[in-house]
Amino acid sequence: MTGFGFADGARISPASSSAPAHEAPQPGFEVVEDPAAIEGLWRTFEIEGVCSPYQRFDWVYAFVTALAPRSRLRARVLLLRDESGRPLLLLPLILRRGRGVRIATFAGGKQANFNLPIVARGFASRVAAPDLKTLLLDAGRALGADVFVFVNQPRAWRGEENPLGFLDNVASPSQGFKLTLGPNADQTLARAFSSETRKKMRKKVRLLSELGEQRFLQGRAPEDVETILAAFFEQKDARFREAGIQNPFEGEAQDFIRRACLAGLDRGEPAIELYALAIGERIVATFGGAADRWRLCGMFNSFDNNADVNRHSPGELLLAHIIRVQCERGREVFDLGVGEARYKSSLCDDVEELVDTFLPVTVRGKAYATTIRQLVACKRFVKQTAWTWRAVNLLRALKAALRRS
Repeated sequence: MTGFGFADGARISPASSSAPAHEAPQPGFEVVEDPAAIEGLWRTFEIEGVCSPYQRFDWVYAFVTALAPRSRLRARVLLLRDESGRPLLLLPLILRRGRGVRIATFAGGKQANFNLPIVARGFASRVAAPDLKTLLLDAGRALGADVFVFVNQPRAWRGEENPLGFLDNVASPSQGFKLTLGPNADQTLARAFSSETRKKMRKKVRLLSELGEQRFLQGRAPEDVETILAAFFEQKDARFREAGIQNPFEGEAQDFIRRACLAGLDRGEPAIELYALAIGERIVATFGGAADRWRLCGMFNSFDNNADVNRHSPGELLLAHIIRVQCERGREVFDLGVGEARYKSSLCDDVEELVDTFLPVTVRGKAYATTIRQLVACKRFVKQTAWTWRAVNLLRALKAALRRS
């Protein structure tokens, strides 16, 4: 463990270095340059503390090793301990430059739907928000950051408050969509899909059966992962080419997804779980989600767009199967990530309200934070106002049509 600009093991602390030796050390963040240096501590803390699937060691390390080096991003981990040395808060960060400022933000970028630190139970009662803000500002100066940018933050996770979600926040442009799971899969599916929808789905199952044997697959071994990912990447590439849109699932993104699907697979706990629906040997729908023992968070999906299967909604049938599997595994929540879509709001029974925090460290960072808050407010207005969002989608469709012409 090395401090950024400090001796090995040093802490960033607001206390004066000249404090008498008999005084108790003041709390301060340790800055860890290599996440692997605290892998054991991290893995224990993600189980004993409160952690989302996007902050699991395996998920973050896959992102850092696949994307950060090629994008000139620098990974850092802020670690706050109590007086006994036990972790209180662990914050995986990426340092990047944007618009002339150096930004410290959550590791994961656009790949992560939900962002928050790993925290010990009862953290809010042990560290007050003003004290946490002071510690973060000290850490920011040691990192050489101008501003902290924390977006898409749930206010709470598994009953524990997210301490970063109460620091100078604004409402995020979009919200998350989630389904509360129960031990009875049939009852959960009855909440997720109307009786009319379930009737139609049974008919679609029969019609698909005429094309070949239906099989639900899960990526349990490396060869399964490769088979499902090959179908996913191919289907996504075809979809984006048809829409005239740049495919985001290329290059480093593919490397990250593959690494995360394989990380923890030997233990039966991959950072990203893969599911698929096949007709014979043909995979017609795929789904990938960040996972832990309590929750499956949808990250991406795809489906075969050929008319013979597309009209039978293979993606919907796969979702129903996935929900059943999660109930049987005893998970508490299944979510479809962040962003507005009709299928999300119809299937999910609750929303995840999200906030963005922009905490300036320097004068330059303050100017950036002021501007970005205004942009976020405008983006939220557009997304949450029906007529403006329809106009945006119309413009996107026209732009795609022009690219294809």
